[in-house]
Amino acid sequence: MSDYYRPEDLDRFPEVGKDKPELFNKFMEWYMSALAPGKLGKREKALIALGVAHAVQCPYCIDAYTKACLEEGMTMEHITEAVHVASAIRGGASLIHGIQARNCADKLSM
Repeated sequence: MSDYYRPEDLDRFPEVGKDKPELFNKFMEWYMSALAPGKLGKREKALIALGVAHAVQCPYCIDAYTKACLEEGMTMEHITEAVHVASAIRGGASLIHGIQARNCADKLSM
C-alpha cells in the first residue's frame, strides 16, 4: 500500500455518520457553526483551520483547508506562514513539557 491516506476518502466524510447519524448531525451542526463567519471571517477561520490541521497532522484537513485558503484568495506565502506559526506553537508546547521531565527528575533525586 503506497498511501495510507487517500485523497478521495475526504469526499467520503459523511459516511462517518452512517451508523450513528444523530451524533454526526450534531457534530456537523456544531462544526458548521464554528466555521461560520462571526467576529472572524471565512478567510481567517480557514487559515486558523489550516494551522490546526498541520498541528494535528490530518492530511484530509490539510487538503480541505489548503483548498479553502486558496479559494479565499490566499497564496502559498500565507499558507507557509500559517504552517510555520502552527509548527512554532507545537514545538514550543513540546519544549515546555521538558519542565515536566525536569520536575519529575528533581522530585526523584530528592
